[in-house]
Amino acid sequence: MAGASLLTLLDDIATILDDVAAMSKVAARKTAGVLGDDLALNAQQVSGVASERELPVVYAVAKGSFRNKLILVPLALLISAFIPWAITPLLMFGGLFLCYEGFEKVYHSMTHKKAAPADDETIVAKGKADIDDLAAFEKDKIKGAIRTDFVLSAEIIAISLGVAAHMDLMGQFLTLSVIAIIMTVGVYGLVAGIVKIDDLGLYLAKRKAEGLGHNIGLMLVSAAPYLMKILTVVGTIAMFMVGGGILTHGIHVVFEWIEHAAVVVEQINVVGGVLGLLTPSVLNAIFGVVAGGLAVLLMNGVMKLIPSKS
Repeated sequence: MAGASLLTLLDDIATILDDVAAMSKVAARKTAGVLGDDLALNAQQVSGVASERELPVVYAVAKGSFRNKLILVPLALLISAFIPWAITPLLMFGGLFLCYEGFEKVYHSMTHKKAAPADDETIVAKGKADIDDLAAFEKDKIKGAIRTDFVLSAEIIAISLGVAAHMDLMGQFLTLSVIAIIMTVGVYGLVAGIVKIDDLGLYLAKRKAEGLGHNIGLMLVSAAPYLMKILTVVGTIAMFMVGGGILTHGIHVVFEWIEHAAVVVEQINVVGGVLGLLTPSVLNAIFGVVAGGLAVLLMNGVMKLIPSKS
């Protein structure tokens, strides 16, 4: 009898873990778009720190990210337990915030194009000149990165909660915990690798005067700044796709229209299958750009109405 009970318990545990693994995979796919921006932003936040201090700073931000998720996961579970109807509005608010942030970034880059951009060394030199204590300079960098992480982590947890909303409390807790750990380790592991790409390239280039290792080293040193630019662009596009997708899923009429459009383009000969896969993402991104533009316009209007202190 005891053996049968133990086998039943083990079977239940195996079923729960299987459900958690399945939901974690779905949640990971849905939050992948947010990670592009998370990765690019955090890699940029570490720029300006002395080379030998880059990894300690990344580690400090990673610890802050874990603390953020220790706050966000229980908060998400409380929402799911007591006010589950708030999940969709919170998700849509998070999606709108992503669209707003993405559009603001694009708008800022377009309106500041004519200004002569200062190179990284000039920015770092000015920052260090303004801050006598380098420890305080590092702390300021870390605080800024942790604040950025909190916003994006909240979106990741919200999306994951939306995926696991049908599960019981234990299943939700395990799913959110798995996602939180995997995303944090994955993002900051990659950030650590990215900020050290140029150092790795320099090491390989200096190790031998010529040869394959030398050439790879030179290639890595040259590619590092371009990689950061690519991550920034990909992250911005992902913000519109993910944010727009969250908004369209919350607006039933728009979601149905996008699904219908995908079905229509699938009928096109030869390229229909590819277009059918791309159409929802493209339309979600367009919707995200429009929503982000309206949000920026509204926010700018509100800020103009608020009297300045000066």
